[in-house]
This record gives sequence, structure tokens and C-alpha cells, in this order.
Amino acid sequence: MRKAAILALLLALAPLCNAHAADPQPFERGSWAKLRAAHEGQPTIVHLWGLTCAPCLTELPEWAKLEKERPDMRLVLLAADPVPQPPARVEEMLTRTGLGKTESWSFADRFNERLRFEIDPAWSGELPRTLMIDREGKVTTLSGVADLAEVKAWLDRQAKR
Repeated sequence: MRKAAILALLLALAPLCNAHAADPQPFERGSWAKLRAAHEGQPTIVHLWGLTCAPCLTELPEWAKLEKERPDMRLVLLAADPVPQPPARVEEMLTRTGLGKTESWSFADRFNERLRFEIDPAWSGELPRTLMIDREGKVTTLSGVADLAEVKAWLDRQAKR
């Protein structure tokens, strides 16, 4: 009887445990190296977006559709607002747009120039921005709203390698 009660409690709590799957990790000094190391040798798309970027908010549901369509896509989302946003707001937006279970990070340092420089010394902060990183670590950058046909073609090339 006791085992059944514990099992029922665990099953009841399971949705709560998954509810925070998208809690964005704080992106601070050194996070770019950690992110790159965690995905080393695997084609990965890092999409930089922001809550204060209207085109970004329009584009997020399209990324969610592509993620469902392409289970082979390794997608990482990075909220790169000029002023760090509360993680709960970032999580809420990702959940609302269908990306609640996607790996996500959020700028956590008000000195965002330093964070941007770690990602790409030539990046001046425009959003949205998409970085497609191949197995060898070569980065292809898309500035502005991403052409998802180009992203799909990149994914197809990666699958053939």
C-alpha cells in the first residue's frame, strides 16, 4: 500500500518536474566555451533572440515547427537581450511558442558586450542571429530572420556527412 502511495505521488509530481525543463541557463563569462564543448562534434544550431526583439518573437513559433519537423536538429536558444530579462519571462515565452523543452540560455551579465565578444568578436548585437555549427566547428552565420529553407538545406548536408 505504501509503495502504491509513493508511486502515485511521484506520478502526480512528474509534470511539475518537467515544467521547468526550459529554465534558461544563465549565460555569463565562459558559457560560450561550455556550450560549444557540450555540443562538440555534433551539428548544432544556436539561435540568438530577445524578448525585446519583435522579429524574434514572430520567428520563434517557426523554429518550434522546424524542431517538430526535424528531430535530427540540435537547437540551442540564447536570449541575448541588451538588458538581461528575468528567466521566468524567457521561459514563459519559450513555452508559449512551443519551445519549452528546447535547451535554452539567457544573458545574465549586464555587460553584454563581453558576452557578445565571446560568441563572435565581429557581432555588434543585432537580433535575431543564427549560428549553424558543423561537426568540425565551422560556423555559418545568418543575420536577421533566418531563411528556414537554408537551415533545412544545411541540416541535410550535415546528415550526409
